[in-house]
Amino acid sequence: MDQEKLNELKRLLDDQNQWPAVYMFKFIIPTDREKFVKLKNIFGESAEVSSRESGKGKYTSVTIKEMMLDSDSILARYAEVKVIEGIISL
Repeated sequence: MDQEKLNELKRLLDDQNQWPAVYMFKFIIPTDREKFVKLKNIFGESAEVSSRESGKGKYTSVTIKEMMLDSDSILARYAEVKVIEGIISL
């Protein structure tokens, strides 16, 4: 994501939330236990993680709810998960 889009996302997050706040992250990853564990480990122990496999089992949708201190923390999480091959951030 280019800097202009990141700035716009930060502005939207700040306009729509009062910090700290629980933020819901949504991802789609190829169904792979190692990738799921890697994604889960990026978030804190207090994060609420739920997942569901697609009908054919090829992909897994993952929802993670975590208390975030500010929009910069959210953007940092998105930057961390980019290293997981095949991940789609929603």
